[in-house]
Amino acid sequence: MLFGKHKDNETAKDTASALSAEDIIFDVTEADFEQRVLQASMERPVIVDFWAPWCGPCKQLGPMLEKAVTAANGAVLMAKIDTDQNQSIAQALQVQSIPTVYAFFQGRPVDGFQGAVPESQIKTFVDKLIKVSMQAAPDALDIPAALKQAAEFLVAKDFQSAQGLYSHILNQDKRSVAAYVGLVRTLIAAGVVDEARQLVDHAPPEISSQSLFSEARSAVEIAENKPTGSTDALLAKVAKDPADHQARFDLALAQFAEGEKEEGMDSLLDIIRRKRDWNEDAARLQLIKFFEALGPTDPLTVQGRRKLSSILFS
Repeated sequence: MLFGKHKDNETAKDTASALSAEDIIFDVTEADFEQRVLQASMERPVIVDFWAPWCGPCKQLGPMLEKAVTAANGAVLMAKIDTDQNQSIAQALQVQSIPTVYAFFQGRPVDGFQGAVPESQIKTFVDKLIKVSMQAAPDALDIPAALKQAAEFLVAKDFQSAQGLYSHILNQDKRSVAAYVGLVRTLIAAGVVDEARQLVDHAPPEISSQSLFSEARSAVEIAENKPTGSTDALLAKVAKDPADHQARFDLALAQFAEGEKEEGMDSLLDIIRRKRDWNEDAARLQLIKFFEALGPTDPLTVQGRRKLSSILFS
């Protein structure tokens, strides 16, 4: 079954790291360095922070490193080594001053730096490691191309292919908000709004904190807030009184929720054309929510923005 009730929580969990906080950031000693750094780095990059309790710059750098690694949601790990207690490791890796940071991947050091650096540089450092890890995966996707293909599947109403590709992208890049939003849109388009709501409500912080995530929220809210009454009844009401803007507004929501997206957008455009400032600009604001729900590259969004501009600047 493509879209089942059991899938919502599984999908939400798939987009978050299966590792606990203690699995992502941990202390390492000489006894477990090989296992927790060298062996672990065969699967994903491991950042090693060499520090000491008396080191002032270490106290500045450590929290910034931990913040960046935590935000990566398990894509990289962080091992902390107290050089006072583990001098042989520091000597073997020729650590001459602290703080020193090395990154290991596939059993060998691949990058590093010394001293306290700005937070922006740390983020770049972590992002670079994630990219290296993704490129090394045997089934690595060209994510921009995959996102474009998934969007095309969605427009073509090939929901199974769209869901599969968006899920594949998220397996490779758990922080891809574009794929997460696309997956929400796919569930809505397939008629399983409850599952889309579960994805929105259980989105991990590194997804929900991004501005693009608002598109997923808008899409779910629109799908959930379908007005009562049939589309036919609302059409009849508008036909009887074309100046009944509330009825036309309700009609637009009903049309959009039932998949008649272009018709719903045209209903809102008609309100704007007739009385631009009706109900404190409600029609234009709702139209923007429609654009968000569809996404900026959807042909209907492009067409709708063009029509809106034509009305506003005529």
